[in-house]
Amino acid sequence: MLIKVNDIELYYEVKGKGEPLIMVHGNSEDHTIFDTASEILANNFTCYLVDSRGHGESTKTNSLDYRTMGEDIYSFTKALNLDGCSYYGHADGGIIGLIVASKYPDLFKNLIISGVNTNPKGIKPWTYYAFKIFNFFHPTARFKLLLEQPNITDDELKQIKSRTLVLSGNHDLVLEEHIKHIASQIPEASLKIIDGEGLGSYVVHREKIAHLITEFLRPDLVNEKSSEIKESL
Repeated sequence: MLIKVNDIELYYEVKGKGEPLIMVHGNSEDHTIFDTASEILANNFTCYLVDSRGHGESTKTNSLDYRTMGEDIYSFTKALNLDGCSYYGHADGGIIGLIVASKYPDLFKNLIISGVNTNPKGIKPWTYYAFKIFNFFHPTARFKLLLEQPNITDDELKQIKSRTLVLSGNHDLVLEEHIKHIASQIPEASLKIIDGEGLGSYVVHREKIAHLITEFLRPDLVNEKSSEIKESL
């Protein structure tokens, strides 16, 4: 489906039933990275899988800006009357989530982010320079975005009221100390660093992110399942 917000059209799909959960992908990806996870999450949540501007089937643009993309998601949430929903964003989707949650603290009840940085220096140096070299030879709006943004301040992070989960693989492209700092600045945040995982290895077409999201948003379901296993033993 397409919806007009913030002077563009965003493509999105809806799956499942239950509490609303907006899910936004990373740079150069689209909503289909959540195909496996959304099949599991759809049992307990209504998943809104969104293509951000310049990606997937949403409006193509010549330039990209995280704060404008944040306004897209804010407008999307308001247009569908999803105030008080939960939000999950991976990489760029997580950056967008931080921006929206800091500017509109009452919009999201829960915020889950993975593989995020609040400024370009948060990326591991070798990764940053690899992006820079690639963009030199093949300049794109998407790589320009990664090299120049985001620029989210600690003061902005402190404005977030959402109950927040910050996720990262211990082999992520973002520096571990940077991820820890982000979590420390958000008042209601917890941090989970996942052993043996990279930026998207537990997210893109994976079940694991569905279980992590469910564990955070609906621990009662996890406890019920654990009880059932114990009883069967």
